Formats: sequence, C-alpha cells, structure tokens
Amino acid sequence: MANENPSANIHSDPQKRTKIAFFGLGNMGAGMAANLVKAGMRVCVYDLLESNVNAFLNQHPNNKDVMGAAQPDEAVKEADFVISMLPAGKHVKSLYFGDETSGTKGITASAPSSAVFIDCSTIEASEARDINQQMLLLGLAFADAPVSGGVAGAAAGTLTFITGGSEETVSRIRPVLETMGKNIFHAGDVGAGQVAKICNNMLLAILMAGTSEALQLAMDNGIDAKVMSDIMKASSGNNWALQVYNPCPGVMENVPSSNGYKGGFMVDLMNKDLGLAMATAAKHQSLVPMGSLAKSLYQLHSVNGNGGKDFSSIFESLKAKR
Repeated sequence: MANENPSANIHSDPQKRTKIAFFGLGNMGAGMAANLVKAGMRVCVYDLLESNVNAFLNQHPNNKDVMGAAQPDEAVKEADFVISMLPAGKHVKSLYFGDETSGTKGITASAPSSAVFIDCSTIEASEARDINQQMLLLGLAFADAPVSGGVAGAAAGTLTFITGGSEETVSRIRPVLETMGKNIFHAGDVGAGQVAKICNNMLLAILMAGTSEALQLAMDNGIDAKVMSDIMKASSGNNWALQVYNPCPGVMENVPSSNGYKGGFMVDLMNKDLGLAMATAAKHQSLVPMGSLAKSLYQLHSVNGNGGKDFSSIFESLKAKR
C-alpha cells in the first residue's frame, strides 16, 4: 500500500531530486508523468509525437524540473529511473535495445548503470522476461509494472501497479510508483506482473459482458436499468461494473456509458489484453472458456466499428434488433 506522503523520499535540493526519464505520453502516460512532477521529481519526457511533448510542457510552464527530450537517449543520460508506457512489447524492446535493421541504438547505451528501468506497458510475459535477460547482461535493473485504473486513475494518481521483479528492485521502485498509484502489488519475478494484469483484465471483460447481458435482459422485460442495477448491487450479482462503471447509459454519472462511451479503456485495448490472455493460456494449456467467449464478443464488437469506444460499450452489442 502507498505511504501517506509518497514524496517524503524526494530531496528538496534540486541537484539531488529523483530524476525520471518518461517515455510515452498517451492518455495514460501523460497523467502518470504529471503526478511525478507533482511529487517534486525532475522529469524528462519523450514521445514519438512532438505535439504530445509540447502539450505536456505547456501544462507545466516555468517549471525548470520538467524537460522535453528531442531524442530518446537525451532523456536518460542522468536518469535514476526510466519509465516506459508504450503500446506493445516490440516498441519497448526497440526503445531499450535499438534496432539492428536500422542501425539505431537503444537508450540502455546512454543510461547510467545505476538506473532502474520500469516498464508499465502491457506486453507478453515472455517479452518482459526476454527484456530482463538482456538487462541482466547489461548490468541494469528492470521490473515490469503494468497498471490498472484507466485514464481517470492515471490523472488522479490512484492507479494499481502490479509488479514483477526481484524484491530488491521492487523495493527501489516502490517510492516512485507510489507517486502515481495507491496500490502497489508484487506478483513475483519479472513477467508475473504481466500475467496478473491479463488475468485481471480477462475477468473484467467477462464481468462487463455478463453485467451488460443481465441489464439488457431486465430491460427487455420491462425493468428499469437503474432499479435492476440497485437490486444486483445488493444481491449476489454485485460486481465492480455495477459499483463504479455501469455500462447502461444514464444509470450512473461521470462514466463513459453516459458520455457516448467516450474516454476510458478502449475496446481495441481490451482486445489486445484478451489476446495476450489467450496466448498465455495456449502456452500453458489453461482452460479459459469464458475468456475465449469474451474475446470473441469484443473482437466482433471492434470489427463492427466500435474499437475506439470504451469497453463498456459491449452493452450496445447486446441490444435486441427489433
């Protein structure tokens, strides 16, 4: 669990403040990096889209502890911690180790030997382990730390981090993660964070689809969606979707379903995580019939043009065509 004052370990002396190199200023990354700044850390950011870097810098005018790097290697030269929040494992590997085809070097060539690398992306567990093996050869510390909590959690600093790595490494990165999240879990060795994350998201997809089915069935039989939601919340069907993320429009304020399913966690991202879950299940011959069905439902929902909507929009796919 997070300390009451996560920035207590941050030095007041500007020269001794923790230095962070942050890569990936998308919807999640921008909020996470902003909380590092808020905690008093020195943050240098980089994104392939220069507009994302400029937007971040514009949010912190006249703050000399916030910098933008023109090239990835510039961001890491004095970094204590390197944080990546990228779309897929291939992007993380390319950033860290470069690309032999194009002849580019990775940021590990420029980072101090004392720097700790923290990958918050959601990637295959095997990819995280491969990255760690290369890091060990380079004498660098690494942990995977995928997140749960969505865009709102990233902005509010209330994310859950699910870490994989050695006890020593996780202990070192904990104060940094605590500035961006309220729950820090150590799942096991490197790769365990990724496995735990996809297990959680597989269950989330199943719960959201099931909740949507139940609500639509109730509505088809004349029961108001809010009344049915209240009944299930007080009964054995209670779950997270009913409590804080109702998929039916108009039942709950300040959730994507009441905003045209905008914002939140996109269908395409849920599909990505479900794909990772299915691949992991196949490698270990794990039986995941409900997860497999959820993957099919979300894949069909995306094919029908809903990939950019919040994943709770699966509710729309269950409306009877009359």
